[in-house]
Amino acid sequence: MAARLRDDGGSLGIEYVDDLAAYVVKHEVAHPRWVWDDTSRWYPELLAAGVRVDRCFDLRLCHMILRYSTLTADSALARAAKSSWDAPPAALQRREAGGGLIEAGLFDLEPEHEAESDADPLAEFTLQRAAVAGCAEPGRISRLLAAESAGALIAAEMRFAGLPWRADVHDNILERILGPRPAEGDRPAKLQETLRELRELLESPDLNPDSPADVLKALGNAGLMVSSTRSWELKQLKHPAIAPLLEYKKLARLLAANGWHWLDTWVEDGRFRPDYVPGGVVTGRWATSGGGALQLPRQIRGAVVADEGWKLVVADASQLEPRILAAMSADRGMAEAGAAGDLYAGIVASGAVETRDQAKVAMLGAMYGATTGESGRLMPRLAKAYPRAIGMVEDAARAGERGEIVTTRLGRSSPPGRESGGYDESVSPAEVARSRERSRAWGRFTRNFIVQGTAAEWALCWMASIRRRLHELDVGRPLTESPHLVFFLHDEVVVHTPVEFAERVAVELSEAAGEAGRLLFGNLPVTFPLTVAIVDDYGQAK
Repeated sequence: MAARLRDDGGSLGIEYVDDLAAYVVKHEVAHPRWVWDDTSRWYPELLAAGVRVDRCFDLRLCHMILRYSTLTADSALARAAKSSWDAPPAALQRREAGGGLIEAGLFDLEPEHEAESDADPLAEFTLQRAAVAGCAEPGRISRLLAAESAGALIAAEMRFAGLPWRADVHDNILERILGPRPAEGDRPAKLQETLRELRELLESPDLNPDSPADVLKALGNAGLMVSSTRSWELKQLKHPAIAPLLEYKKLARLLAANGWHWLDTWVEDGRFRPDYVPGGVVTGRWATSGGGALQLPRQIRGAVVADEGWKLVVADASQLEPRILAAMSADRGMAEAGAAGDLYAGIVASGAVETRDQAKVAMLGAMYGATTGESGRLMPRLAKAYPRAIGMVEDAARAGERGEIVTTRLGRSSPPGRESGGYDESVSPAEVARSRERSRAWGRFTRNFIVQGTAAEWALCWMASIRRRLHELDVGRPLTESPHLVFFLHDEVVVHTPVEFAERVAVELSEAAGEAGRLLFGNLPVTFPLTVAIVDDYGQAK
């Protein structure tokens, strides 16, 4: 049962609806903003019925933003006791539920229990509207809530449409890299051969290469002392066994993450349909609850093949995070460095550093807090050339070290840290050192939080603009018969489109990037150029 929220002379009233899909179709012509407790619980049902909605307001996602944002810290919502609205997405078990309109909203309600639940959507919606209206910058936080909710619609649509996937091509790729598909429980031939070589070189015939403890012991017996089996540490060693060990790790990783079991589990009827989790990372980045969609290795991207008569349009934003930093800080010098296309080359041209590699290392160090080695040596030069940009991340780092909260461009705030504290003679020197290191680590987190979180906001606005533009290209056709988003990875999107729309889609992706920049930063002279490719399979895009 679903309920329609209506305004009775300023008060909220309830009216029950028997057929959700029919009701939404009837009212969607007015382009309302539908309000529901959780997009992932309602929108799939509508998509399955052939119904697409233009806009929504996802109460659960918006609650988490408003609960912790510094912009709404004084609201009743932020000060309220924790409730089921604060439960993480994984705890919801994708329960059946419902939603609705701002002017007329739909919710899952039983008349006799409306007032008893701490998940009352009407009360929550009222709290959220009050939190936004009462904050100093309602336009700023409203834009974030709209973008986050649009992301939830996109996630549901991408799962419904699915990413085109050729199981036969995937199988051929695995056979080429790993050898023929083995019997259940056996290693593929190339993995087994690499293991045989590794055991011989380490003189360890019973070595279990999947056990880090076994590998460390075998390396120690060979006179190789390391503290872990991480690839970067192994690459520092000089021994004939290192090459096959690294090769085994690479092959085993492919088999575990995207091997035959993954193919059998996740690809059905020519589509890969992962469960995306918008806002699944504290910075606002997406996560997935299965399938590893955000970690598709380049080795298997050739299996993502457009349908006959269709194309894939792949676009990724070039050097997104440093451009976001330039825009957030209004550092015109850094903005000018990126104006010609390659921001790192522009930094070199400015005279700040000598080589493009130095520019990249220095910028990554500034955004992620690498203060030693090459990045530490270059940091003073970068700070001199771009004082506003470097000053912004340095200020964010110091705030984190003091246990303070930092906030993105549109209003998503970091979790509070823990201040290291002042002098206390009862605390041992070792405990003081650990406390200071924790503070420095949290400072590295807050330094990057403002950049990565704002980049995630830009990406949400970019996708929302893309979604609207694609729908306008071919209004009237069902979602899967017109150009539609099928994949997203932080700063990269893939659109599946009939071939006749491919060139136009490529243009729309670039124009949507410019629109996203203006939504966040107004008319600041910061560009967000894209690399765009029209291809038959995803592997051709890079």
